[in-house]
Amino acid sequence: MARRPVAVVAAIILILEALGLAGINGFLGLVVDRQQMSLAGLDPHVMKVSTWILGVIVGVYLLLCAFALLRAAIRDRDVTGFWRILLVTAAVVHGVLGAVSVGLLGWFVFVFMMVMMGLLVLSLIAYDERGDERPVRPGWLKWPARLPRPKPGRN
Repeated sequence: MARRPVAVVAAIILILEALGLAGINGFLGLVVDRQQMSLAGLDPHVMKVSTWILGVIVGVYLLLCAFALLRAAIRDRDVTGFWRILLVTAAVVHGVLGAVSVGLLGWFVFVFMMVMMGLLVLSLIAYDERGDERPVRPGWLKWPARLPRPKPGRN
């Protein structure tokens, strides 16, 4: 299966998306500041700074997701722990934003979000080599204690 190319393509798209969203937020902050816009009496400077902060947070979040995918592609191993949770949340965010964007921004944005969500999900399940042998509880959850699985054919 093409695990590495999927992870690399998803990482490249996430990097471009991070740069694009950070740039859009920076531009919106400049527009708010230069036009002296106000929303419900908020100070335009506060709105500019908060828009820039949001752009940095979203950009770092997407860059961390891209780093996790590149790390998985280079090592050719499954994404685990914090990085797996990060990628799952990114897939969920892309799914929700895709559903919302179809009515607001059109079908092109919806298709982009669904392709990105599909790449994230595929990169998560393509590296899962253990399949059904995975324990019921993850390894970091030690309580309650795991019971050994019965061997097939033995009673």
